[in-house]
Amino acid sequence: MLPTTMHSAEVMVTARHIAGWPAERNSLVPADCWGSAQRVVLRIPALKRAVPVCRSLARSWLDGQRIADEDTRYLVLLILSELFTNALQYSTGTRIDCRMWRSEDQLHLEVHDRGGTPSVPRMRRPDPAQEHGRGLELVANCSSRWGRRVEADSSCTVWAAVPLAAALRQGVAP
Repeated sequence: MLPTTMHSAEVMVTARHIAGWPAERNSLVPADCWGSAQRVVLRIPALKRAVPVCRSLARSWLDGQRIADEDTRYLVLLILSELFTNALQYSTGTRIDCRMWRSEDQLHLEVHDRGGTPSVPRMRRPDPAQEHGRGLELVANCSSRWGRRVEADSSCTVWAAVPLAAALRQGVAP
């Protein structure tokens, strides 16, 4: 269920896994699998109750990568939650792919929906009284850079990069 090649891993999450979470977690992902997976793809059903499952899997990957800096972890999980939630809200696709990988000085996040809507993710400036519409502004403020790609099939990928803490870049354990 978790093929690992060339230091990457792919996790296919089903609605059954989500319904049985967290008990299903150990059957889906062995605890020691993340250390060598510098890159991970999470294929997750487009369900609202999948957001915490996505965060849990991302947290496990960060643990495996020995990224313990709380500021970095917080930003990664916040951005991933925002992008996943936007994909749920604005796409009619049935699956969402989340990709995470580490470069020398950054963590890279991508959330790819399966399309079905002509809308393009845009940063808005909502009225202060509005409860929604600040997600991409939050992503922009929490990342070193971000962007989006819209494909011919109406699918969309929104990505962000989060700088690693200086100790992590130098390979020093915090």
